[in-house]
Amino acid sequence: MEAKFKRIEKVYQLLKYTYGFVPIVAGADKFANLLTNWKEYMSSSLTELLPFNVVTFMAIVGIIEITAGVLVLVRPKIGAWVVMGWLLIIALSLVLGGHYFDVAVRDIVMAVGAFALAKLSGVFNNQKSVNE
Repeated sequence: MEAKFKRIEKVYQLLKYTYGFVPIVAGADKFANLLTNWKEYMSSSLTELLPFNVVTFMAIVGIIEITAGVLVLVRPKIGAWVVMGWLLIIALSLVLGGHYFDVAVRDIVMAVGAFALAKLSGVFNNQKSVNE
């Protein structure tokens, strides 16, 4: 049983660091645009609703993503739920925008992984408090 628990803990750690660092990198890139031109992911109908320009909106998105990633690293159970919700919101906005359906599907799959991390976090938080 102990070996099985250690294997599951390795999966938990992999998910924790993935869902911690990827949002931080993606959020930081909202300021640098090295990975992609993030403004292109905004639908024109959504852009027209913003009270400010797209660059400012992407900076706000970047701050939210960096914060969510840090939250996953510090408080994985809460952070995983935040990241899951954020990914679903992004996927929904892409679908409603009528483009980047492949990215929307990828974000939904990533949200499932964040859900798995949230569930595993509950197990490992309970286990650690029992062992302490």
